[in-house]
Amino acid sequence: MRLQSTRCLLPLLAVALLASACGKPAEAPAPAPVATAQPAAHAGWSDFLKQYQEDYFAANPSFAVVQGRHEFDGKLPDWSPEGIAREIARLEAQRAKAVAYTGLSPQQSYQRDYLLARIDGDLFWARDSGFPWKNPAWYSGNLEPSVYLTRPYAPLDQRMRAFIAYAKAVPTAAAQIRANLKTPLPKTYVQLGINGFGGFPDFYRKDVPTIFAEVKDEALQKELKAAIEPAARAMQELADWLKKEQPKANDDFALGADKFAAMLKMTEGVSTPQAELEAIGRADLARNQAALKEACAAFAPKASIVACIDKVGANKPKGGAVEGARAQLAGLKQFLIDQDLVSIPGTEEALVNEAPPYQRWNFAYIDIAGPYDKGMPSTYYIAPPDPSWSKADQDAYVPGQADLLFTSAHEVWPGHFLQFLHANRSPFEFGQLFVGYAFAEGWAHYTEEMMWEAGLGEGSPEIHIGQLSNALLRDVRYLCAIGLHTQGMSVKDCETLFREQGYQDPGNSRQQAARGTYDPAFLNYTMGKLMILKLREDWTASRGGRAAWKTFHDQFLAYGGPPIPLVRAQMLGQADDGVLFKRPAAAETAAAPKT
Repeated sequence: MRLQSTRCLLPLLAVALLASACGKPAEAPAPAPVATAQPAAHAGWSDFLKQYQEDYFAANPSFAVVQGRHEFDGKLPDWSPEGIAREIARLEAQRAKAVAYTGLSPQQSYQRDYLLARIDGDLFWARDSGFPWKNPAWYSGNLEPSVYLTRPYAPLDQRMRAFIAYAKAVPTAAAQIRANLKTPLPKTYVQLGINGFGGFPDFYRKDVPTIFAEVKDEALQKELKAAIEPAARAMQELADWLKKEQPKANDDFALGADKFAAMLKMTEGVSTPQAELEAIGRADLARNQAALKEACAAFAPKASIVACIDKVGANKPKGGAVEGARAQLAGLKQFLIDQDLVSIPGTEEALVNEAPPYQRWNFAYIDIAGPYDKGMPSTYYIAPPDPSWSKADQDAYVPGQADLLFTSAHEVWPGHFLQFLHANRSPFEFGQLFVGYAFAEGWAHYTEEMMWEAGLGEGSPEIHIGQLSNALLRDVRYLCAIGLHTQGMSVKDCETLFREQGYQDPGNSRQQAARGTYDPAFLNYTMGKLMILKLREDWTASRGGRAAWKTFHDQFLAYGGPPIPLVRAQMLGQADDGVLFKRPAAAETAAAPKT
C-alpha cells in the first residue's frame, strides 16, 4: 500500500496542534524549553521560506498541481539533462542560503531543519541515487493525470483544457525520459516502465474521452482528440522501446551499502548502523510471526500457518475488493470516534475506485487532494489482479475481508487520509506541502496495529490475522530493502521471503520483490512505524500511558510530515539518534529467520 502524492517523496513523502475535531488549529507547539533566553524571530526567514515554495512549484509544476496550485495546470517538469542539472543547482544554492541564516528563533530553527531535510531528500534522489538515468519510477508519479479527471476543482471544460495542455506536453516528456534512461537497465525497471508507460495509451484513448464526453464544445472535443493521439503514441513508443531492451536487461539495481546509508540519512534523518537496523527488523518479524502463530492456533487449531492464512483469505469481501473497502470505511471512522483515539478535523470523506491501468504495480494507494484544493475529494484506489497471472494467483491476490480491513485503515481511517486532513490544516504551510515517506507510511502502518490494540475486531483471531498479515508484509519489505541493496539478495530470494516468512500470495510476492529494487525506501513503512511506537512509549510514559494516546496522535500529526527524528526532538527535547528505536532483545533477534 502506498500514498500517491508528490508531497511524499517516493522514488518512484506542522508545527501546530489541531485543537479539536472541527479542525481549528491551536498555537504551534514550542520546542523543548531551555534555561537561556531565546532569540527573537528573524524578520526575513518567513519570506525566504515562502519564496522557496514558489520556486519549487515553478521547477516542479506537477507537484504544484497536486497541491491545488492550478496556475501550473498542464505543465510537466523539464527532464532534459540541462533541466535536471538546473534543479540540482537550485536545490544546492537554496540549501546554502538556508544554512547561512543566523539569529533564528527556536521555531524558525525547527523550520529550517525541516526545509534542509526536504532539500537533502530531493538532492539524494535527483543527484546521488542515479535514478534519473535508470529508474522509470523517478518519472512516473509526475505523469499522473488523475487530478484533471477526478478532482472537481473547476468546471469540467476548464479541467478538459488543463488535460489537453498536459497531453500536449507528454511527447516531449516521453522523449526526455527515453533519452535519459541509460541501457542496459535492471530487468525489474524495464518491466515497471513497460507496465507503467504502456498503461497510458489505452487510458488516454478510452477512459479520458468518456470522462469529458459531457462537454459539448465541439472545437474543444476536437482539440482533445488531436492532443490524445500523439500523447498515446509517445507513451506506447516508450513502452515498446523498453520491450526491445528486455533481452539485454540485467540485475544491476542495488544502491550499495554507502548509498543506502546516505538514503536513510538524507531522506529520513536516520543514521542507525545497518547491522542494528537489520536486527531491529528481524526482531519485529519474529514478534509478528509469534503473534500469528498464536492467533492461528485460536482460529484454525491444528492447521498449518499457510492453511490458516488461506482460510482467512477465503473469506472474500462481498462484491470484490472495491465494494468491500467502501463498506468498511464508515465502521472504521465510527470506531475512531467511539474510542476517542484521534481528532477528525473536517467533514471530508474518501472515495474508493479501481486503480487506473498505469498504476497497478501495487495493490492499493490513495490520491489525496492538496491543501490549496479545499473540500476536494480524495480517492482510495485498489488494483485488480494482473490478467496475465493464472486464475489461482488472480483469486489469491484479492484479499480476505480481515486483510482488506487493515488496508482500508492504512489508506483512509485513521491512516493516510486522516493524516492529511491534519496536515492540510496546519498553520505552517511548508508542513502542509512536504510530507516525508517514513512519516506518512510509518503513520499509516502504525495505525493498523494501534487500531487492533484499541479493540478493533473485539479480539477476533481472524481480524488479528488480517492485521498481522499486513505487518509481516512490511517486515519483509524492510528486510528485502536491506538485503537487495546492501547484501546481494536476488529478486527471487526476496520473493521467496515474502512467501515463506511473510505468508503472502504468489502474485503479491512477485510485485513486492520487484518493487524493492526500484523503491529501496520501502523499508520506511516498518521503520517509520517502529520510530512512532518508540516515540509514543517515551512521550506517554509521563503523561498517563494509554490515556494519552489521543493527545499523542494529535500532536504527532500537527507537525505536517518532517523526518520523525525531528518530531521526536520537538516532542521530547532530545534528538539522539540512538533512541529512535527500541533495542531488540537477544532472544528476539535470534528467533528471527536469517536470509
